[in-house]
Amino acid sequence: MVKEAKQQIENLTAEQVKGELANKETILIDIREAEELGSSGKIAGSVHSPRGLLEFYADETLPYHKPEFDKNKRLILHCASGGRSALAVKTLREMGYENVAHLDGGIKAWKDAGYPTE
Repeated sequence: MVKEAKQQIENLTAEQVKGELANKETILIDIREAEELGSSGKIAGSVHSPRGLLEFYADETLPYHKPEFDKNKRLILHCASGGRSALAVKTLREMGYENVAHLDGGIKAWKDAGYPTE
């Protein structure tokens, strides 16, 4: 499923994500579980939204909707290694989000590129 999803979505390298984060209209969403953030840190400025709640946070008709999920902004999702975020981007596209991508390789790729976490 992950391989199929990656063929249908925009896959970004850590370098590309780093460049896009300079744009104030770009929102980086970390879909890992809370325990993962505690054990491996997070990318500065990222918004935490666990994968299990993504559809609730992204649906503007629900009371759980979070303003970070704005269809008019650039959304980049990431997880630990890129599998969950690829599936999540595919889901968001099915929900009508058009300007959405993911960090292929996840936070692991970010760290491997030498970028900091907090």
